[in-house]
Amino acid sequence: MTTGSVTMPFPARLRTELQIDPVLLSIAMTLLLGGFVILASASISISDNAAGNPFYYVQRQLLAATIGAVAGGICLFVPMNVWRSLGPLLLFTGLALLVLVLVPGVGHEVNGSTRWVRIGIMNLQVSEPARLCFLLYLAGYLVRRNKSLREEFMGFLRPMLVLTLACVLLLKEPDFGAAIVLLATALVMLFVGGARIRDFLVFFSTAVIAMAALAITSPYRMKRLTGFLDPWSDPYDSGFQLTQSLIAIGRGEWFGVGLGDSVQKLFYLPEAHTDFVFAVFAEEFGLAGSLLLIGLFLALLWRVFRLGMRAASAERFFEAYIAIGLGTWLGLQAFINVGVNMGLLPTKGLTLPLISYGRSSLIITMICIGLLLRIHHELAVDAKPVNRRNRGRKS
Repeated sequence: MTTGSVTMPFPARLRTELQIDPVLLSIAMTLLLGGFVILASASISISDNAAGNPFYYVQRQLLAATIGAVAGGICLFVPMNVWRSLGPLLLFTGLALLVLVLVPGVGHEVNGSTRWVRIGIMNLQVSEPARLCFLLYLAGYLVRRNKSLREEFMGFLRPMLVLTLACVLLLKEPDFGAAIVLLATALVMLFVGGARIRDFLVFFSTAVIAMAALAITSPYRMKRLTGFLDPWSDPYDSGFQLTQSLIAIGRGEWFGVGLGDSVQKLFYLPEAHTDFVFAVFAEEFGLAGSLLLIGLFLALLWRVFRLGMRAASAERFFEAYIAIGLGTWLGLQAFINVGVNMGLLPTKGLTLPLISYGRSSLIITMICIGLLLRIHHELAVDAKPVNRRNRGRKS
């Protein structure tokens, strides 16, 4: 061990050695690999009919997982301070993506919604990366303007005006589900960041009224809402998706009909490999399998929120807000997807994270996992004695 310009190899190695959260990574990998199994089963008939290849959607999902693994791996080696410094740029990027998709000739329309931009061999659903950009920006804002947030209404209003603009752009696509998830996640982050209860309640009430007004005044959203409330009153039109989903879940009973033996996936259940993959899973694995899958998501959320609390205890508040935001996002999206499949919520068009077919969603989810693993690494390395003696250096 020497001093001066010569490095200290042994302590430096300890200081920079990658620290991975094995529990978080194991849960995420279990969901991802299990997702490939159920996707292969749910999409086999649809894939064969659409492309003459029974594993068409699985292969495309595998490509997305590879891209997501590379992108997540890159994020694992990027210090969190870099993301914090990029806040304004990320905000501009998120807004630019939401505007870009609305430009005629640029946005790609599918099933009446213009949510995708063609990039190379795949369509990018812009709401996914845009959401991540907004949450990273908001986490930085909560650190920079925390005093203003706690004491002034303008401190609360500034980020909400930006997020309201983002939600308006999402509704123009239209993507009602993505707008709800973004707004709800932002409100949770602001609440955790110390926003005053009265500011929170005023905006929350306003947002609920506005969302309800949009649902009531939009014919297709109203049709979805009424179909959700009583799907059996019109089982061949507005209630078709939900009734077929409920039939699939009911057929699963306690232990399911067995992997690959779902009947509802054979062109009865629309979007069996995307929005309603949980219904196929419930049919094939029953209540026992469904509870196990939900338990895995709860374990993932527990680990992520625990990571956020550890970051807050270490006074790394940017990292804490990021963990809370990403955990809320993943948990809320999983809850909405399962709730839609079970008839507890209206159809929202949201994927089940790491399970459903959706390449943009999968890539961004894996980037989120990479960011969470980076937070764990920095917390673990910061706890090492050598790092505490060298706090001026980067991990």
